[in-house]
Amino acid sequence: MHLLEGKKAIVTGGAQGLGAALVEHLAEEGCDVVIWDVSQERADATAADISERTERAVTSDAVDVTDADRVRAAIDIAAARLGGLDIMVCNAGILISGDSIELDPAAWRKVIDVDLTGYFLCAREAARVMRPNKQGCIIQINSKSGKKGSFKNAAYAAAKFGGIGVTQSLALEFAEAGIRVNAVCPGNLLNSPLWVNSLFKQYARNQGISEEAVRQKYIDQVPMKRACEYRDVSNVVVFLASDAAGYMTGQAINVTGGQEMR
Repeated sequence: MHLLEGKKAIVTGGAQGLGAALVEHLAEEGCDVVIWDVSQERADATAADISERTERAVTSDAVDVTDADRVRAAIDIAAARLGGLDIMVCNAGILISGDSIELDPAAWRKVIDVDLTGYFLCAREAARVMRPNKQGCIIQINSKSGKKGSFKNAAYAAAKFGGIGVTQSLALEFAEAGIRVNAVCPGNLLNSPLWVNSLFKQYARNQGISEEAVRQKYIDQVPMKRACEYRDVSNVVVFLASDAAGYMTGQAINVTGGQEMR
């Protein structure tokens, strides 16, 4: 029995990396899914691949989560296509690290706009279409950086701390409407394209050490001595989206191998 049989979901930033893994796991559990991504071409390719492998209806739309009008319209389009909306996974995000004294204010604003404002816009529009049905589940992909400051990552940590505040506030606001709002806070996805293609280089430059040393540093910080993997995160997302988590709202669940316990 699939945990989410017949459910309808949207995943933002779902065309690659963790987002694509979340789409695939939701589809495996019985969801029909709409992928949102800024790249229509990339989203189309991911949707076709996952749909073929899972035999679920997986489609895609180009959506910039910082564009309030586009988010509102795209929610209505997706809900009409799916025949409703049960699950909204707000995964889209960016990370720009750097020395806080030198960080370009435009970079600060971009991180806040995507990671915090984009989450709020997607969550509120999802709640708007869920509310008439008196049920729904909104999940933000947050970070351990939403619980604890991050070295030379002030913008990212600020956005993620704020995201937990949004999660708790919306959970209070929509609880009586039957809409649950939770966050998942992953540890370091060291084997992901984001880390391999970008973050190792950024952190090596910022910290004055090699990329290998960066990897070992982050492994050493984890009591379980391994990187966080996509399935570690998607397992928790599927649980939160399921009826098994029906009495959970306003939570920010750590998936960090013991690195963060608050």
